[in-house]
Amino acid sequence: MINNRMHTFIHFCFFLPNTFESHHMFDMTRRSSESDLGKLKEDDYETKSGTETMEMEAPSGDDQDPSQHPKRKRYHRHTQRQIQEMEAFFKECPHPDDKQRKELSRELGLEPLQVKFWFQNKRTQMKAQHERHENQILKAENQKLRAENNRYKEALGNATCPNCGGPAALGEMSFDEQHLRIENARLREEIDRISGIAAKYVGKPLSSFPHLTPRSLDLGFTNLGTQSGFVGEMYGGCDLIRSISGPSEADKPMIVELAVAAMEEFLRMAQAGDPLWTDQVLNEDEYLRTFPRGIGPLGLRSEASRESTVVIMNHVNLVEILMDNQWSSVFCGIVSRAMTIEVLSTGVAGNYNGALQVMTAEFQVPSPLVPTRENYFVRYCKQHSDGTWAVVDVSLDNLRPSPTSKCRRRPSGCLIQELPNGYSKVIWVEHVEVDDRSVHNIYKPLVNSGLAFGAKRWVATLDRQCERLASSMANNIPAGDLCVITSPEGRKSMLKLAERMVTSFCTGVGASTAHAWTTLSATGSDDVRVMTRKSMDDPGRPPGIVLSAATSFWIPVPPRRIFDFLRDENSRSEWDILSNGGLVQEMAHIANGRDPGNCVSLLRVNSANSSQSNMLVLQESCTDSTGSYVIYAPVDIVAMNMVLSGGDPDYVALLPSGFAILPDGPGLNGGGILEVGSGGSLLTVAFQILVDSVPTAKLSLGSVATVNSLIKCTVERIKAAVMTDNASCR
Repeated sequence: MINNRMHTFIHFCFFLPNTFESHHMFDMTRRSSESDLGKLKEDDYETKSGTETMEMEAPSGDDQDPSQHPKRKRYHRHTQRQIQEMEAFFKECPHPDDKQRKELSRELGLEPLQVKFWFQNKRTQMKAQHERHENQILKAENQKLRAENNRYKEALGNATCPNCGGPAALGEMSFDEQHLRIENARLREEIDRISGIAAKYVGKPLSSFPHLTPRSLDLGFTNLGTQSGFVGEMYGGCDLIRSISGPSEADKPMIVELAVAAMEEFLRMAQAGDPLWTDQVLNEDEYLRTFPRGIGPLGLRSEASRESTVVIMNHVNLVEILMDNQWSSVFCGIVSRAMTIEVLSTGVAGNYNGALQVMTAEFQVPSPLVPTRENYFVRYCKQHSDGTWAVVDVSLDNLRPSPTSKCRRRPSGCLIQELPNGYSKVIWVEHVEVDDRSVHNIYKPLVNSGLAFGAKRWVATLDRQCERLASSMANNIPAGDLCVITSPEGRKSMLKLAERMVTSFCTGVGASTAHAWTTLSATGSDDVRVMTRKSMDDPGRPPGIVLSAATSFWIPVPPRRIFDFLRDENSRSEWDILSNGGLVQEMAHIANGRDPGNCVSLLRVNSANSSQSNMLVLQESCTDSTGSYVIYAPVDIVAMNMVLSGGDPDYVALLPSGFAILPDGPGLNGGGILEVGSGGSLLTVAFQILVDSVPTAKLSLGSVATVNSLIKCTVERIKAAVMTDNASCR
């Protein structure tokens, strides 16, 4: 048992001074203010141009005109510095989120609304420029076709019959000759189309690049050989995501060609049946016959999967999520980091049809024991003649040869079909070649089955997130349960705060190369790994030295049983040392999915020690067929009252901790192939603790030892509780 000294230290680590004083009363009633109402209506205003903002103010003094409305429009032109800063930011991120806009507004001395309008106008301006350029290309092509058509007419008029020397009739052409003419016209049209796209980027036709010849999708993967030191490099290794620069002008025509070919292969992969796919498992031999491009060098394992579902979101919003910065937040459990390197095309006709983006992303499993998969790829979006939308990724490793690359994406992505009543059918294909020899043994069955990174996990996550979004937009909430939050503003703010908490947890628990994990012991798979970081000038985190600790282990208990145990406030005192045996009560609740386990809760922990103040805990639990999470963070009472009144949650400081629960293989409990896997669970426990409120302070060994003891004690308590429950259920 941890002594009273450790309890005192832990209490100091997790909570800031004066956070929960006895004079603060927890008020569940709605509050609203003029500033909150202003935020809800900020989308009602418009700006004049990309360099001006419009304000409404009442004239005074000599400016007063009795014949006019008491308010007038006034336009403010941004300074040169403000425009240059926003132009530079736009090149890196054309769609900044709320937090980025607020930071930019503080740096430039502007209102967040002015920054938002500037970026909206800039995107509209860029789209208009692209459309004008494409119109010029189409006009030139049209003139070219007219001239070519006239030449064909003249040639046909002067044609002679080879037998009699008289004028030739079309009917006298042989069938083969007609067929060849038709095929030649089709090939010419395809070449002209590709050439037109490439000319948009480099100003010269594709034919001027003699090295660009039709070729297979061989992505130029370098032979890895044996990487004996990779296990040690998993933690804090080379950061490929940040080191990648944009493509050169000479590379862009190749990227266009690769994207078009990838789209064709993806569509066939998404729509084909037997013999290419058998029970959603790819037939590798048939794939090689259909797409003769080879699997790659020795040591790479091919991993392919396909999954389909119907989600509660319309096709337009789905496409927007995948082509916007939102996608890494929606899939935060899978995407630890992502960056748009360059937007080659924003699409045409005011949508993403034809959009082309060069991107980097890091895909993860929520455990420090599974190396992340880094990819440098192009994402291509296209609307097809039948109304379906397709978004496809394909690796660009041939443009960036690197011996440290251990994963490449074959054509992968999703096909979206519009359904009635705002629903969509999604077919997802994941096809990669990967060197996964450094995966820890306890995770190998899960990774080898395809559940860890495969299409089933992407689709399950998308389905759950669509349900969550639909819940956040619901207005007709019954008020029968006292714990249910019925205020739309309060629900929206609380869900937004919980979303930030989940994203922060997921991005900090994996083996990302952005992290520098240190192993505290070397005794087995349940080693505790720690890392530290300084938190400064981040309103969403308390300032100081933050210590993160994580451990993953196998436990012979089904995932659902562990999930229900950890999310239940009545059993929290059995594993949560900070609750100190006190009663835990649910104060507020938001259901955000069909499964009762998918919800956001606000818990009050009534400490058994009367000398300690009561505390609030924000918790989100979510589950699907591929995994579950229980994530929580202590929160300030005053801040939560503000959030529940519809206030801005971005300035609520959070240090999330929690659990990631995965099946140990695609067995009965994993929703996959029968008779594989034991039905046990892979559990990751992760804590974030503020060990010093001074960012410049040095980390003491005592703090590390205490956190190590805390996480190991928590693991032992969980094992003892669920193993006992599991034995009694048999």
